[in-house]
Amino acid sequence: MLDKVKSLFSEIKDTSAKTEEEIEQFRLKFIGRNNVINELFGEFKSVPSDQKRELGPALNELKVLAATKLKELSASLNSKEVSSADVDVTLPGIYAMEGSIHPISQTRSRIIEIFERQGFNVEDGPEIDNDWNNFTALNFPKNHPAREMQDTYFIEKDPDILLRTHTSNVQTRLMKAKKPPIRSIMPGRVYRNEAISARAHCFFHQVEGLVVGENISFKDLKNTLYHFSKEMFGKDTKIRLRPSYFPFTEPSAEIDISCFICGGSGCKICKQTGWVEIAGSGMVDPNVLENCGIDSTKYSGFAFGMGIERVTMLKYQLDDLRLFSENDIRFLKQF
Repeated sequence: MLDKVKSLFSEIKDTSAKTEEEIEQFRLKFIGRNNVINELFGEFKSVPSDQKRELGPALNELKVLAATKLKELSASLNSKEVSSADVDVTLPGIYAMEGSIHPISQTRSRIIEIFERQGFNVEDGPEIDNDWNNFTALNFPKNHPAREMQDTYFIEKDPDILLRTHTSNVQTRLMKAKKPPIRSIMPGRVYRNEAISARAHCFFHQVEGLVVGENISFKDLKNTLYHFSKEMFGKDTKIRLRPSYFPFTEPSAEIDISCFICGGSGCKICKQTGWVEIAGSGMVDPNVLENCGIDSTKYSGFAFGMGIERVTMLKYQLDDLRLFSENDIRFLKQF
């Protein structure tokens, strides 16, 4: 029996395998349930006592050797380098898709870059805020009709906690926390309870701007937006201001730019008018300054706000707002 054990030692050590089938044959013979080593352990019971002292350790060593050899054979086969002869080099490689920056993020970054060069800081604030910061401090009294212009998601009532409807809540927080001069923009996501369509969504992105200081005039507002429009849409861009109404500014104006698609001759983008609206603006109402602890007799300021989706749609000539949030790779990979 000892000679048989020695023979199996030699066989295991000399075994090599080039395929999975050969490894499986080795496993069945030396590791499987009815393997030859188990048969020897069965015969070991009838071996004379004087031989067991030498044969027992040899059998245990043989069992360990078989398990070790199986691991070596498997590892060797898995790590075997594939020959170039086994590969069709004419097949296309595996394409790794490259990501890109979302068009809204691209436009947001570009807007921030333009205003930072004009000396504006970037400020941020909470998307969940109270009624005071979102409405009342901005000259929206309770039951004011202007509140109906912004259909709001309320989280709690008494006190009113809500999803901000504009990034103006960052303006009120900034004016309460910092003394003039102030020169900042406030990009961020806002929410309104609107039916989702090609032109509206329940959430969108804004960039608002605020300048407060001594002797700030409407001319400063116009020059700021004039410079922005030329940087964003091209050097030949013209702007016009149309009188409008906002509770937090007086006087107020809508900002239009000359259509950079048709050059002002009229097209579907500008609805044949030669102009497209990009922002609302105006001089900060004295009541807003006073509500935020700023002396309106000493300081004045202007504010503006624009939708990032709106600017992006104009820039890329898109006609459906929903494309920005549907995560369709066919759309996004264009950017």
